[in-house]
Amino acid sequence: MSIKTWVSGVSIAAFAAFSLALPSVADAAKPVASTGAAKATKGAAPKAQKPQTRLQTKLRPQPRGIASGKGSKALKAATASRATSRVVVRNGKRVVVRHAIVRVRYEPPRLSVGQLRGLHQMADALDLKSSVALVLDQDTDEVLFSKNAQAVLPIASLTKLMTAVVVAEAGLPMAEVLSVSQSDVDTEKRSRSRLRVGTQLTREEMLHLALMSSENRAAHALGREYPGGVDAFVKAMNLKAVALGMKATRFVEPTGLSSDNRSSARDLATLVKAAHAHPIIRDMSTSPSYEIDSGDRHLRFVNTNRLLGDADWDIGLQKTGYISEAGRCLVMQARLAGRDLIMIFLDSAGKYSRLGDAERVRRWIEETAPATAPEPEVIEVPKITS
Repeated sequence: MSIKTWVSGVSIAAFAAFSLALPSVADAAKPVASTGAAKATKGAAPKAQKPQTRLQTKLRPQPRGIASGKGSKALKAATASRATSRVVVRNGKRVVVRHAIVRVRYEPPRLSVGQLRGLHQMADALDLKSSVALVLDQDTDEVLFSKNAQAVLPIASLTKLMTAVVVAEAGLPMAEVLSVSQSDVDTEKRSRSRLRVGTQLTREEMLHLALMSSENRAAHALGREYPGGVDAFVKAMNLKAVALGMKATRFVEPTGLSSDNRSSARDLATLVKAAHAHPIIRDMSTSPSYEIDSGDRHLRFVNTNRLLGDADWDIGLQKTGYISEAGRCLVMQARLAGRDLIMIFLDSAGKYSRLGDAERVRRWIEETAPATAPEPEVIEVPKITS
């Protein structure tokens, strides 16, 4: 036997012995207690070590400007694609560490109908972030500002203003108790609600939550409890729109979750004026907060419009709305510079930009308002007696 052959044989044998000393992949994936490692200790068997599991998740940061509230989220949940494990020695003990390799699926934000139509490309003097805007005098219908006012777009929860008008004019008992049913649960956008199925509230409480906190289950329950059900309620909504002259408006359900509920800024100004004629709608839409007793718990709801707490504003009616197809929406009746104005903002791109647009309009109105003429001085002429 040559020296070269002898060295080669020794190398192969050493490599085989070293391989047998390593734990197999199958053994490494098992808890240490089941591998018989207890025999390696002196005397008593050690306690079985619970495998330590560590999940490594890598999520991309959400891009700025992408909303992730109600509706579809831009960043979807991560799902584990496969798992690996390895054996490490900690404090003289073998421990199995498992790693989950997580695959993240990123979806770009859904564009609104206004963005798809290129409405955001139109510039305006106030640099508004809403692609559609309208400001007019409530008493004279004088248009003070207009931007794409005739564009017909999804209106999201602005729909609830018409829902409130139909309920207010139906003459139904406001003290009647209604129950939230499974059919009121949103299966289209899967929006969340604090009203559990089975919650019982009066019609007045349901209307209050729908207007102030934009509660979708409450709005749907109002339509479902209308004589003839939801279909009859939606028909009444569309008939009211026709009666008001809202020619570009169409409703398919009472919450605004469907993007098929559509209108224009000009039509919505007409709706705001009609809704403002009802004191109950004015009061409910502008209340800062509202508390209810749902039976097993006490709930406090807050208004979706932050401008109500601003001393610079005198708001008589308001409603917000959002779904991805509609963008951020806001309608208001407010008194500014001594005038009662109706303000419509549709398809705003940012979460707070609709409020910023309202502030820009307010400052513009106050800065350009004509100075109030001073009252004539009254001079008393003494009577001349003969």
